[in-house]
Amino acid sequence: MADILIVDDEPAVQATIRIVLERAGHRVVAADDGSRGLALCEAEPFDLLILDIFMPGMDGLETMRHILERRPQLPILMVSGRPLSWDPATAPDFLKIATRLGAIASLPKPFKPADLLAAVKGCLEAPKRPFAE
Repeated sequence: MADILIVDDEPAVQATIRIVLERAGHRVVAADDGSRGLALCEAEPFDLLILDIFMPGMDGLETMRHILERRPQLPILMVSGRPLSWDPATAPDFLKIATRLGAIASLPKPFKPADLLAAVKGCLEAPKRPFAE
């Protein structure tokens, strides 16, 4: 199966994603912030990155930008469970923004295991991006 890196500052989310993906046969590595995720991504090859948007320090959008500069072929699944505004009519849709900036797909938290597995499958099967020139 796939080698997957999870970057999320919430230990419970990391553990949940890890359990679901390992039960499906994937190898999972986790980091709790963008800087550690970036370092891991540079140190070993991964088939997929699952990246939280809202984290202290380097947030998910900044982390994604750095990773795509170094590994433009790496598919990224963005996850998030928190808008900046409580009013959904006025809050920016950060998951949609993330897909416009290079993520293959996005998934709002909380999500069901079947939705996570479907999103992972879709990202792994997505056509590869052309290399940046």
